Amino acid sequence: MFALANFMNTTKEKTMNESHDDLIDNPTPRCPVALVLDTSGSMSGQPIEQLNAGIRLFIDEVKRDDLARWSVDLAVYTAGGSADCIQSFIGVEQIAGFSPLNASGGTPLGQATRMALDDLEARKKSYRDTGVPYYQPWLVMISDGAPDYGWQDVARRASALSAQRKLVSLPIGVQGADLDVLSQFSSKPAVALDGLKFRELFQWFSASMARVSASTSSDASVQLPSMDSWGSV
Repeated sequence: MFALANFMNTTKEKTMNESHDDLIDNPTPRCPVALVLDTSGSMSGQPIEQLNAGIRLFIDEVKRDDLARWSVDLAVYTAGGSADCIQSFIGVEQIAGFSPLNASGGTPLGQATRMALDDLEARKKSYRDTGVPYYQPWLVMISDGAPDYGWQDVARRASALSAQRKLVSLPIGVQGADLDVLSQFSSKPAVALDGLKFRELFQWFSASMARVSASTSSDASVQLPSMDSWGSV
């Protein structure tokens, strides 16, 4: 089970312990990916349904790649009424299934992003402590609006890390999103999703993870697939 607390009813503490053990058992270079998802009330209906389908596709596609399935570590955060880490970092290979997300409440995107950035730093420390090499971390934000209060400081933090090439920060705006605000979370402009092409987005995302996993250098220099199939800059 993926979502709204954990995978397969595991506790967060248990997941963290198993993830640490996995770093020892599987020393493959890692690419940590933090998904920050807008699950506010405005995402109800078709948007949240399409988002759920896209996430499921992403997991399945990454698992099909012989390198990426062992390299990609995923954590998921939601901003829907409250900011929550619904899954701490876990290898995609360990994901057994997916329970759909629900949409409700406001959009505490700043708080969810702060949690994600803090956990990315902790994850990198775990890699260093266990001697596991890692690629440049990814922060992927998906929202159909604008954050609630208290997001400016964390936006500057994410943008600075992106400018320093310490983070791939990819804010994605669904129809109606405030792209000017979302762009402040990265050193590059936010990307507008064409309609509800979540399937195409997550296909691109999984292909990107495959290329990063096959690379021998930081993903800052990896030629990623074109975004033309799902969005525009």
